[in-house]
Amino acid sequence: MDEIQKRLLLEVADLHGVPEGAYNIRANSQSAGRRSTANIEITSKQDVSGLEIRIKPGTKNESVHIPVVMTESGLKEVVYNDFFIGEDADVVIVAGCGIDNCGNQDSQHDGIHRFFLDPGAKVRYVEKHYGSGDGKGKRILNPVTEVYMKENSTMEMEMVQIKGVDDTERTTVAELEAGAKLVVRERLMTHGVQQAISTYDVKLNGKDSSADVVSRSVARDKSFQKFDAKIVGKAPCSGHTECDSIIMDEGRILAVPGLEADHVDASLFHEAAIGKIAGEQLTKLMTLGLTEAEAEEQIINGFLR
Repeated sequence: MDEIQKRLLLEVADLHGVPEGAYNIRANSQSAGRRSTANIEITSKQDVSGLEIRIKPGTKNESVHIPVVMTESGLKEVVYNDFFIGEDADVVIVAGCGIDNCGNQDSQHDGIHRFFLDPGAKVRYVEKHYGSGDGKGKRILNPVTEVYMKENSTMEMEMVQIKGVDDTERTTVAELEAGAKLVVRERLMTHGVQQAISTYDVKLNGKDSSADVVSRSVARDKSFQKFDAKIVGKAPCSGHTECDSIIMDEGRILAVPGLEADHVDASLFHEAAIGKIAGEQLTKLMTLGLTEAEAEEQIINGFLR
């Protein structure tokens, strides 16, 4: 891998070198390295481009890294990855995609990830998106995440997009059985004329299932964001969605709540707040010697942390 690809790996997966545990690194639509372990098997799909990752029941304290980096302008790909997490396993899965486009053609990565969690399984999933390069071609990322959760399983998702992605449409669907728990934390910043659309469709099918979907975002310049979150309660369950956004310059943000209760004991809530940075926050930091621009950056960094 060249230095640009290594830098992208650092941005999207915090990797300085070959990770410990199981991994598959994809660079410009080719495998740049793979390793399975005794408990985690990674194999290539036969019918389409992508992977099957199988994690044995009871696997604890292990990780899977499957980052993607792209540095060829004009490259477009669709990748299908399926994860099968065995009963009572507890693992960390790190994905993400970095695109460096210095050419005039658009580069695009569409990743479709499906997760099948057996009873009692627990997954922490981290997905980071990053773009760089001074070309006129766009950096486009369209992730689709499907989560199917058996009884008493847990999925914690950290979805991060802070810099350089011109267009993204993130779609997440989930179906939860009894006692299953889904937690989503999305952090997003757009600038220039970028646009980012996040759509969540969560079905709470089982008794005592729960979902907590929270998005924090900043829209700068003339960028546009849409947060469309729907939770359907089909049993005694609890669901919460929240959109907390800072709008700057000529940015635009649209929050679309969707709550559907199909059971009398479904408890569903939505919160939304969109506004500019408070003047007193800026003034307080500027009295400490920061310029207005430096104060804004401090506030944004803290907000998106």
